[in-house]
Amino acid sequence: MAKYLIKRILLAVLTVLIICAITFFTMHAVPGGPFNREKALSEATIAALNARYGLDKPLPEQFLLYMKGILHGDFGVSLKNGREITAIIGEAFPTSAKLGVAAMIVALILGTVFGSTAALMRNKLPDRLIVFFSTLFTAVPSFVLASLLLLVFCIQLGWIPVWSTTNQNYVLPVISLAAYPMAYVTRLSKTSMLDALSQDYIRTARAKGVSRFKMIFKHALRNSLIPVITYAGPQIAYIITGSMVVETIFTIGGLGSKFVSAINNRDYTLIMATTIFLATLMVVANVICDLLYKLVDPRIKYD
Repeated sequence: MAKYLIKRILLAVLTVLIICAITFFTMHAVPGGPFNREKALSEATIAALNARYGLDKPLPEQFLLYMKGILHGDFGVSLKNGREITAIIGEAFPTSAKLGVAAMIVALILGTVFGSTAALMRNKLPDRLIVFFSTLFTAVPSFVLASLLLLVFCIQLGWIPVWSTTNQNYVLPVISLAAYPMAYVTRLSKTSMLDALSQDYIRTARAKGVSRFKMIFKHALRNSLIPVITYAGPQIAYIITGSMVVETIFTIGGLGSKFVSAINNRDYTLIMATTIFLATLMVVANVICDLLYKLVDPRIKYD
C-alpha cells in the first residue's frame, strides 16, 4: 500500500510538471502579449514592463524561474493589476468550491438513486422515464440549461432574484452544473447495478433468503459504486474550477470567471496559477479515488 501510494504521488507530481510546461510554452506561443491594449503603449513602456516582470528573458529561463518561484510558494503577481495571485485564488476559490461541491453532491446522490431505481425496475415506466431524462440532460450543455433556468425562473416567473447575497442565488447554478454529471452517474449506476444483480453472489444471497433490502444495499449497490467513484474523482475537481461559463451567466465571482478574465487579458501568471491549481486538484482527486476502491471492494489489491 505504501509503495503504491509513493508511486502514485511521484506520478502525480510528474503529471503536474508536464501540464505546467505545456501550458507555459503554448501560452507564450500565441501572438500578442499581456501589455497589448486598445490604446497602444510605446515600445519603451512595453520594454520596461517586460523587464520588470522578467518577460524579456528567453522562454526556457522564464520557465525555470517561474517553477523555482512555485517551489517556494510564490505564484507571482497579476500582470494586469499587480495583486498577489495567491490572494486572488484565495478570494475566488471558496465561491467555486461551494458551488461545485454542492452540485457534485446533488449529482452523485440523485444519479445513484435514479440509476439504481432504473436497474431494479428495468423495462418499466420509471426506468424509461429515467433513461429519457438522463439522455436529455446528457445532450444539453450546462450553459444552455443555465440560460433557460435564468430566463424562466428569474426573468419570467421572478421566483429567484438574478443576484443576491443569500444561498438562494446558488440554487439555479447548482442545478445547471449538476444536470450533466447526474445524468452520467445515472447511466453508470444503472449499468453497474444490472451487472451486479446478475452475479453469482447475488443469486446465492437470494437462495439463502437474504432480505431484498440487504441484498441490494449491502451487496449489489456497494459493488456497483466503483465506476461511479472512478468518474467522480476528476469530475469533482473539474466542476469546482471549471464552472466558468455558469459563473459568468449567473454573475458569480468564482475562480472560473477569474480564469476567463485572465485568458482575455493575457494575464500569464494568473493563467498559469489557475491551470496548476486545477491540475493539482485533478491528480489529488484521482489518487483519493484509487484509495477509496479498497474501502468499497476489499478484494482489490494495490501492487
